[in-house]
Amino acid sequence: MIRLIEAVGRGLIQFVEQFGLVMFLLLATIVWSLRPPFRLRAIFRQMEFVGVNSLLVVILTGIFTGGVLAFQAYHGFRQFSAESLVGSTVALAMTRELGPVLTSLMVTGRAGSAMAAELGSMRVTEQIDALYAMAANPIKYLVVPRVIAGVLVLPVLTIISDFVGIIGGYMVGVGLLKINSGIYVAKMIQLVELDDIFNGLIKSVCFGLILSLVGCYKGFYTTGGAQGVGQSTTHSVVISSVCILISDYFLTAAMF
Repeated sequence: MIRLIEAVGRGLIQFVEQFGLVMFLLLATIVWSLRPPFRLRAIFRQMEFVGVNSLLVVILTGIFTGGVLAFQAYHGFRQFSAESLVGSTVALAMTRELGPVLTSLMVTGRAGSAMAAELGSMRVTEQIDALYAMAANPIKYLVVPRVIAGVLVLPVLTIISDFVGIIGGYMVGVGLLKINSGIYVAKMIQLVELDDIFNGLIKSVCFGLILSLVGCYKGFYTTGGAQGVGQSTTHSVVISSVCILISDYFLTAAMF
């Protein structure tokens, strides 16, 4: 019984310590992002890495997700002769939920893990300590560009994912399932509102902050050499994905 209490206590202490470090890193990132000089070149470089290099996987994920949604919605609505609602169902699902969530999860696996690996390698090879020795704040030079890039790029990727997802649903619904294209588009325009799109973009901003901050945190505080870098990379993907799904629930409950 005592060992169980000790284990729970150690876990709770570790959680509080890590949460405090994350909050410290977030506050330091906000402070240093407002102080000149503003390293625009580094920010654009990270935006290219997070955004442009993730386009292919985001487009493939979005278009096939939209197609699958159209198939599933069609076979469900056909029982009630409501096939005309397939388009609006696909559009609402993509803009409200699947667009921002799936995009952020894909970017987490591709870019968030890379952030943790890069900063973790710099930590174990003492490059971050060298920045401190040169009186250069590593949060300013390493963390701020990555966090800003994640926050700015995720909404753009979400818009692309929403668009190609709707296109994929249209191709399946109209092209394969032979739903009337006029009714398909009319119902989608009628039922999808701008608030649905804006709420999805707000989610994507939060998800971009989560995946970039967690990736930088796990990399920045890496210990244990090469093995520690691998563990930090794995942990960053798992923690970011779980936090994205949990925050999605609370954001949805607050918005809708």
